[in-house]
Amino acid sequence: MTLTGRHDFADHGAASRFAWFAAGRWHELRLCWYRADKGLWALVLTIGLVVATLGFALQAVFAHQDDRRNLTCLARNVYFEARGEPAAGQYAVAEVTMNRKASGRYPVTVCGVVYQKNWDPLRKRYIGAFSWTELDALPAPRGEEWERAWKVADAVYYRREAPVLEGALHFHAIHIKPDWARSKQPIARIGRHVFYE
Repeated sequence: MTLTGRHDFADHGAASRFAWFAAGRWHELRLCWYRADKGLWALVLTIGLVVATLGFALQAVFAHQDDRRNLTCLARNVYFEARGEPAAGQYAVAEVTMNRKASGRYPVTVCGVVYQKNWDPLRKRYIGAFSWTELDALPAPRGEEWERAWKVADAVYYRREAPVLEGALHFHAIHIKPDWARSKQPIARIGRHVFYE
C-alpha cells in the first residue's frame, strides 16, 4: 500500500509541475500578445489568408483544366473509335479507356492512355494504342455524333454511368483478327466490337 501511495504522489507532483509550467508559458504568451504590434500581426494574417486563397483558387483552376483536357481526350476516343456504334458500344469504349487508366499498367492520365504509343518490332515503328491516333489528318469532331460522344465520355469520366465491362482493357472491330486477341479472354461483343480482359 505504501508503494502505491508514493507512486500516486509522484504522479500528482509531476502533473502539478507540468500545470505550473504550462500556466507560466500561457501567461508569457498572453503578455507577449498584449505588448505586440497588432497592426503587423493583422498584416501578416491578411497576407497569409490572401496567399492561401489564391493557392486554392489556382489549384481548382488547374484541376478543372486537367479534367477538361482528359475529358476531351476521352470524348475524341469515343468519337473516332465508336461514333457509328450504338450507345452501349460507345460507353464500352469509354469504359475500356478508363479501365486502362485505373489499371496501373498504362499511363495515369486519360490523354496518356489515348495517345500511348508502343514499339512494334514487326513493323519497326511506334504504333498507337488506338488506331485513329496514328492518322495524320482527321476531321474535327462535330455535329450530333460529337455531342453524343461528349455526353458518353462525361458520364463515364465522372462515373455517372455504371460500369458493365469491369476488367476490360482491350477491344477490336469484328472485321479484324489481331494477333494479340488469341491470348486474351473475350468478355463481350457490343455492336461491331469485341471486348477482352
